[in-house]
Amino acid sequence: MMPGHNAHFHGGVNPPAQAKYFCPMCEGVVADQPGDCPKCGMALERNPAWVAPAAGPTIYTCPMHPQIEQDHPGACPICGMALEPKTAVAGEAGEENAELRDMTRRLWIGGALAAPVLLLAMAHLLPAAAHSANSMWSRWLQFLLSTPVVLWAGWPFFVRGARSFRSGHWNMFTLIALGVGAAWLFSLVAFFLPQLFPPAMRPHGMVDVYFEAAAVIVVLVLVGQVLELRARAQTSSAIKALLNLAPPTALRVTAAGDREVPLAEVRAGDRLRVRPGAKIPVDGVIEEGSSSVDESMITGESLPVEKQAGDRVTGGTINATGSFIFRADKVGADSLLARIVQLVAEAQRSRAPIQGLVDRVAAMFVPTVLAVAVATFLIWFFAGPEPRLAYAVVNAVAVLIIACPCALGLATPMSIMVGVGRGAQHGILVKNAEALELLGKVTWLVVDKTGTLTEGKPRLTDVLPAAGLDENTLLQVAASLERASEHPLAAAIVRGAEERKITLGEVADFRSVTAGGVAGTVAGKMAHVGKAKFLAAEGIAVDAALQERAAALQADGKTVLFTAVDGRVAGLLAVADPIKESTAEAIALLHELGVKLVMATGDNRRTAEAVARKLGLDQFEAEVEPAGKIAKVNALKAGGQVVAMAGDGVNDAPALAAADVGIAMGTGTDVAMESAGVTLIKGDLRGIAKAIRLSRATMRNIRQNLFFAFVYNTLGVPLAAGVLYPFFGVRLSPMLAGAAMSLSSVSVISNALRLRRQRL
Repeated sequence: MMPGHNAHFHGGVNPPAQAKYFCPMCEGVVADQPGDCPKCGMALERNPAWVAPAAGPTIYTCPMHPQIEQDHPGACPICGMALEPKTAVAGEAGEENAELRDMTRRLWIGGALAAPVLLLAMAHLLPAAAHSANSMWSRWLQFLLSTPVVLWAGWPFFVRGARSFRSGHWNMFTLIALGVGAAWLFSLVAFFLPQLFPPAMRPHGMVDVYFEAAAVIVVLVLVGQVLELRARAQTSSAIKALLNLAPPTALRVTAAGDREVPLAEVRAGDRLRVRPGAKIPVDGVIEEGSSSVDESMITGESLPVEKQAGDRVTGGTINATGSFIFRADKVGADSLLARIVQLVAEAQRSRAPIQGLVDRVAAMFVPTVLAVAVATFLIWFFAGPEPRLAYAVVNAVAVLIIACPCALGLATPMSIMVGVGRGAQHGILVKNAEALELLGKVTWLVVDKTGTLTEGKPRLTDVLPAAGLDENTLLQVAASLERASEHPLAAAIVRGAEERKITLGEVADFRSVTAGGVAGTVAGKMAHVGKAKFLAAEGIAVDAALQERAAALQADGKTVLFTAVDGRVAGLLAVADPIKESTAEAIALLHELGVKLVMATGDNRRTAEAVARKLGLDQFEAEVEPAGKIAKVNALKAGGQVVAMAGDGVNDAPALAAADVGIAMGTGTDVAMESAGVTLIKGDLRGIAKAIRLSRATMRNIRQNLFFAFVYNTLGVPLAAGVLYPFFGVRLSPMLAGAAMSLSSVSVISNALRLRRQRL
């Protein structure tokens, strides 16, 4: 089956989840087997995040054009790069390196054949061998040795070049095929039919041939392909490291004793034992035992976390000391590790806005180079020195060979792939490249209070009933209602009731008012729990004495919730949520990066002011409903600011979506994480400072790559055309052009790989 067969385009930024191979240059080019990109002709890359589907074909994509997809390996029809799978299986190294093995074999055989061709062609430089350099036997050897190099070792380049003409997507292989083909065919005709050339070109009865140029160019392009394939494989090292976190087996606890089973056989509900020093296989909740767990590979934090019964554990983390039994609840694709791998893989395939500039330039690049090559040929043919035809062909070939658009196409996607992977190693999950690009431009950060600045695990501190009511009755009514709410404050009230051994009642007609409160019928009585404003909207007045007591609690940074039963205030509850130890440091780091912070919270003004003053925030907004948070985000954006929003609750989701960059705390709700462009697994604001530094480093790396690619072509093409010849008598050999072309894309990828060592 021809590479690229059944290639197809996929609309949208992110390709589908199951793609085994993809093209790093062409958006959407995917395949399920190794091969070439039908667009750019480059070798498809193995997707390290790919996991074998239960059924159905693997999808392959181009890393540079993600809209290209197909169900088997091939080449991208736009850029010619080999397609890569969109997700990966750990341990399939053999298939992963198929393209690299093929190119390496062609390189070694082609190099062995091309070396004597080059020596024979250069023999005229040695006085002892000058007489035989242009002999018939030498020319026959050059022809016989160079032909398999060009037609076998270089065959993939001609296939990709031909495909580019058929598809109309001209790329680097268009230029390589034309250049090598022109040099070899010119030499072939000159060798067998010298009489077709003018006498000035055959002073000794023979026309100069360039078999060595064609052969060496093929070998040099192969060198570049091998180096590039090896370097591109390293861009997926972050995902491979994540995949290797999960152990291959788990210890299932059964009635007959512990039994070791493959990880793929673990099901939700299984009870699993984890011994000291072992990796935790899947996500779950500890039922027996306690331990300290090293979560650094997921969160980036080096200190072990103490775990006991009731605490969650994450697959891929390492049990340090104790032994425990936990019940699995999220396995396979539902586990946090699998979600991280998939999110990272999709982000690495997404396209940054800066890629739009590259696409516009690339669309005009190859036609422009072809036009320059034609102009070079004509100028040398009509105005150059003798032998004019030979000079015209050689210089036109040099132009075609040196003008490789690969470096330009790889400049952005390679940096994005490495940058996203680096972020994942530090617990920073970037949903797409656009979010990564915008992060570095953020000037204002809007933050929620609960769960973002604070620990998000508030505790009930005060229960103050109204006259004629006791604490337990008040708490029973409030906790019964709040049990149906997802808010962290509601969880604190429920926990408080459970600690007092209070039996909660059933609730009917439950309703929740976002950023206001909850209401429902408890034991046949209508009950309300929420802010004073919420009670007022329900027609319930709060007496002045109770408001004064609430004000005193709020001045201490506590959050107050009023409770009403049958239309009358029954008392109030105070909840305290301690500020995270890392918050003050995080705010200082963000200020150093030039980012200002505003806290937008639904809490009352007194509590918000106390927190803002303690942390040194630039602004704060209190008693803000979700619509108010969106309004604040939009107001800052209208003022020309680039705004990020950080939150963790359902009520934060609209503002997260409205901000230029939404940042969700990994400790928060799934809705918040779905609405955000960035998720911090640890839920630590210091991660935002790291993410901003990562964004700026990545964009700086992209600009370096683009500068190199533009300057390389701006200088290389005129040199190859012979612009220096009239002044210095210097021409650029096609072989040197081939070497420079091969190294250009490798240089871009090597520069992108420096991000793996970026300090965050």
